Amino acid sequence: MNAIKKTLACAALGASALSAAIGVQAGFQVSGTQLLDGNGNPFIMRGVNHPHTWFTGRTEQALSDIASLNANTVRIVLSDGQQWTRNSAADVAQVIEWCKDNELIAVLEVHDATGYGEQDSAGTLENVVDYWLDIAPVLEGQEDYVIINIANEPFGNGVTASTWVDQHVDAIQRLREAGLTHTLLVDAANWGQDWQGVMRDNASTVAAADERNNTLFSVHMYEVYQDRSTIENYVSTFLSTHNLPLIVGEFGADHYGNEVDEASVLSVAEDYGIGYLGWSWSGNSSEVASLDITLNWDVDNLSSWGDFLINSSNGLRQTAQTATVYEGQSSSSSSDASSSSSSSSSSVSSSSSSGPDMGAQCNWYGTLYPLCESTASGWGWENNESCVGPESCSAQPDPYGIVDSSSSSSSSSTSSSSSSSSSSSSSHSSSSSAQPGAGDCEYQITNEWSSGYTGAVRLTNSGTQPVDGWSVSWEYSDGSRITNSWNAELSGNNPYSAANLDWNGVLQPGQTIEIGFQVNKGGAEAQVPGLSGPLCD
Repeated sequence: MNAIKKTLACAALGASALSAAIGVQAGFQVSGTQLLDGNGNPFIMRGVNHPHTWFTGRTEQALSDIASLNANTVRIVLSDGQQWTRNSAADVAQVIEWCKDNELIAVLEVHDATGYGEQDSAGTLENVVDYWLDIAPVLEGQEDYVIINIANEPFGNGVTASTWVDQHVDAIQRLREAGLTHTLLVDAANWGQDWQGVMRDNASTVAAADERNNTLFSVHMYEVYQDRSTIENYVSTFLSTHNLPLIVGEFGADHYGNEVDEASVLSVAEDYGIGYLGWSWSGNSSEVASLDITLNWDVDNLSSWGDFLINSSNGLRQTAQTATVYEGQSSSSSSDASSSSSSSSSSVSSSSSSGPDMGAQCNWYGTLYPLCESTASGWGWENNESCVGPESCSAQPDPYGIVDSSSSSSSSSTSSSSSSSSSSSSSHSSSSSAQPGAGDCEYQITNEWSSGYTGAVRLTNSGTQPVDGWSVSWEYSDGSRITNSWNAELSGNNPYSAANLDWNGVLQPGQTIEIGFQVNKGGAEAQVPGLSGPLCD
């Protein structure tokens, strides 16, 4: 692929003690692929980017306008003085207060190192960290409201993976050694687009440098991401490989005349429960003026891109939920679905011993977590692992929610440690405790184009006992071949066999697991092969 360079898209281009336990720590916290807010509730970023450093006089009104459109997050462009006028500590403190006034989470980023290694004027990541340490006094105490996006797109093309890894490891360690406990956000290589897969393949190594296990990652989706298969493949591969949170930190409807599949960015983000932040509120240079969400800073005059970002079915108005730290309560559901929880959930209290069976677990969108014993709603931290409150779990749509496990031999909950995941987890035995026929297997075509498609296999345990270890096999007769897969250990070369990974091996009664893959077609029409396996026969 030709090197793709994402140039700066703004008008200016032209002219303190660590907490003893995570469970009581103030501020955002990473837990598996989830980002939890300061109350321990899942938080999914839905918002926009605002170019504060170039338009400081516009920010107060812009934040009010952004909040009025139901955004819950704003990514704020700052400068450390390496390329543009430095934003002072007092200025940053004021921006944070404006964000809080509007119940917005502030993702603060320094823009000056953008494209380092390829952009001659770019500053260094080392100097960016110096800036964060210099303004640390105004950041401390804001952990519930501020996420530190260390540097915007700090590497261009042609920079080695080891450079991206080593410099981010050093940056994270310096920030932690200085006492900053905020959630940290790391941008991908290749001007944020990661078309070489540097972040996709090495995120766990960077996350392991964080002694607080509190780092998430951001990919910027511009012209590299022109179809759903590319977008979904990146997201699903990253999540299944690293078990870490991912957001789309920047994207638009096009970029320098090249189309972007913005509809699929929104759809995939909603399907996988990851955050997105559209670029940008207003003020882009003439060659990328189509990236302006508002025309001339007018909230009542949205561009076509802005209207889609805000008002489409997966846009801000429909999907954004305010962080519960602004609600003044320690626990609440992050979804309107909480109002329709089953009546049985209302009887669960934080100190009750009459809740779900001790062996019950929460099927949280395909991943099993233990149910909290002392937290009724939201997420908690008990017995050194993340757990889900019974009220929040029971509010999840079918086939998810509370699953009983009176005879389950082990928990398959995902650890909150960010460094323990592996893309090559060994599979369990293909034998199943389910009786033959006590299941259902379905092969689906999820997105098809001229030369290939993405597909999925859905496996359901329709029996009465848990299944510990599963496998499924199929064969194409038309020459189709799988080029990539996720959520399973794939083996063979037609016929293919897929087996569970360590984290998704236990299927409770009624639970469904979905595995995905990308296929190069052997014919004009995608073939739907037959499936075989203990749950299918």
